[in-house]
Amino acid sequence: MDAEPTSVAVQRYLDELAGDSPAEPVIRALLDRAVRRLEKLCTTFLYRSYPRLTRPPTNLQPDEMLGAVVERLLKALREARPASVRQFFGLACQHIRWELNETARRLDEQPAAEELRDESVPAPASSSSGLTPDGRRILAAIDQLPEGEREAFDLVQIQGLSQAEAARVLEVSVATVNRRLNRGLGLLTATLADLYPGEEESPAAP
Repeated sequence: MDAEPTSVAVQRYLDELAGDSPAEPVIRALLDRAVRRLEKLCTTFLYRSYPRLTRPPTNLQPDEMLGAVVERLLKALREARPASVRQFFGLACQHIRWELNETARRLDEQPAAEELRDESVPAPASSSSGLTPDGRRILAAIDQLPEGEREAFDLVQIQGLSQAEAARVLEVSVATVNRRLNRGLGLLTATLADLYPGEEESPAAP
């Protein structure tokens, strides 16, 4: 059983979950089998998008985050029924983003202990979590992409898959992945255009 590819095992559990078997043991077996892939996703999201959370005062580590994400998925899968490996890991990516956003928000809402001890020390320019309001806007914009574009973005830009690998996961052509990725990046650029004002004010040719 250990030699069985993760994607094959996950699909088998998803098929079983769609049947008449009791849901809870199937969900737990599914998450147990997918745990290595989930931990890799947690690590990728944490160190690429939220590196500040790995340092004091939170010192968040991927294994700690994994526990919270698994708990989220346990609850979500009691109602959601992803039909494919693609849908399951899409759901996982969504909950990983939500968990990191909530962790960053909780940290930013804590009273600054430094301000209580020494009011002469200026407040830091960025948030405690290192996730600025603009950073949150970017993540929210990614979440709001159409499903196909968001999946392509997650697989290539977040999970680090090649476009050929993403095409196999999505069961589409490489050209389709490339098109969705470019369209997603175009939508993000349009939505977040005010973050790059210089690009809109390039001087006209004489």
